Amino acid sequence: PDLLPACNGEMTTMSFLQDVVDILLQYVVKSFDRSTKVIDFHYPNELLQEYNWELADQPQTLEEILLNCRTTLKYAIKTGHPRYFNQLSTGLDMVGLAADWLTSAANTNMFTYEIAPVFVLLEYVTLRKMREMVGWPGGCGDGIFSPGGAISNMYAMLIARFKMFPEVKEKGMAAIPRLVAFTSEHSHFSVKKGAAALGIGTDSVILIRCDERGKMIPSDLERRILEAKQKGFVPFLVSATAGTTVYGAFDPLIAIADICKKYKIWMHVDGAWGGGLLMSRKHKWKLNGVERANSVTWNPHKMMGVPLQCSALLVREEGLMQSCNQMHASYLFQQDKHYDLSYDTGDKALQCGRHVDVFKLWLMWRAKGTTGFEAQIDKCLELAEYLYNKIKNREGYEMVFDGKPQHTNVCFWYIPPSLRSMEDNEERMSRLMKVAPVIKARMMEYGTTMVSYQPLGDKVNFFRMVISNPAATHQDIDFLIDEIERLGQDL
Repeated sequence: PDLLPACNGEMTTMSFLQDVVDILLQYVVKSFDRSTKVIDFHYPNELLQEYNWELADQPQTLEEILLNCRTTLKYAIKTGHPRYFNQLSTGLDMVGLAADWLTSAANTNMFTYEIAPVFVLLEYVTLRKMREMVGWPGGCGDGIFSPGGAISNMYAMLIARFKMFPEVKEKGMAAIPRLVAFTSEHSHFSVKKGAAALGIGTDSVILIRCDERGKMIPSDLERRILEAKQKGFVPFLVSATAGTTVYGAFDPLIAIADICKKYKIWMHVDGAWGGGLLMSRKHKWKLNGVERANSVTWNPHKMMGVPLQCSALLVREEGLMQSCNQMHASYLFQQDKHYDLSYDTGDKALQCGRHVDVFKLWLMWRAKGTTGFEAQIDKCLELAEYLYNKIKNREGYEMVFDGKPQHTNVCFWYIPPSLRSMEDNEERMSRLMKVAPVIKARMMEYGTTMVSYQPLGDKVNFFRMVISNPAATHQDIDFLIDEIERLGQDL
């Protein structure tokens, strides 16, 4: 009540915000301190009972509000901690954090140049630069920052459908033939989710077989396209993956592009996880052929360490997003404004309100340069190779697939001593299934580190180690291995 805009609120406001900044700075310093826990784990009911989280009629004091801030960060997972390996998005970038604070203070919306002049221009510049890195001549085309890779993938599906059947926008699915999309069995679940949301249906997403490394098999793709056409369905989209979620596999984009060209199908590349490798001269060959895609998803909030959320959809054909999505709302997109209307980008989005995601990426790019991102990405890939080399022949470890990882995903089983001499049968499998979940639970209770696990196909639970935090070092990898062994010895 005493804060601005209350009259005479300046002093109170300044000291309150100063206190908040102090809390934040302490948290930032702690995030990089390896002697602190990654997580102070409590079960949901414990946390609910330990504090009063309920909303009341009467206001609290500012002291209590600051206490709420401290408590929230006390139990937050330190996603910037060098030993947090749980998700594809990790790390805590200082310039990105500064940009996020600034974006919140500016508190505007991305729909028009009228209310977001600098941000709209920065989005224009940044998306063009990203399209250039994809390999489209002069960075031509279009794009948008969307709330995460799942939405970017859905945009691609929406635009691909519109390109083939523009009448779907007014008439809906009843007016067009039965569509089918193709993606690999290792692709992200968002492809099916998008099909469900757009009324195409999950049954219309055909999963293509992968080889043992998790890459889509082009001959199987072509076979399934022909099969669908024989049944009278219309293939409209192939979603190839550059950096699969679990294996970190890169689909063979050139072969897939050839097939898409042959059958006149929209080619989308989901590079949410692997797109960042375009910043690296050493690793970008893994996306050879991406320049032939019609659309590309690329999430700088993953491999590039931009604070959440920051996901771009890039489209090769200019103007298509606009005609697909525009509704000409006259209270936002007046045609008689006094500036160049091409900068009013809001009508090509599905959202009306759209958060400013570009500033974090743009400011970090200014601070690091492309070479800074390159060094950061190369380092993470080098750490993954270090981990792979360390465990590939180590007693008690089995790799999920052969060969060194293409991305920073390292997938492995830890085999406790009690299972090492067992023959490979049903019982060993069911015991191995329980190992990773128990080790993970112990990791969280000790709070020392976090790494993800999952089953896949016929493979029981294995660890999926991913590295996207430039603060991690060889010592952190060594620590993780020691910790897995410490926590799993007795299983």
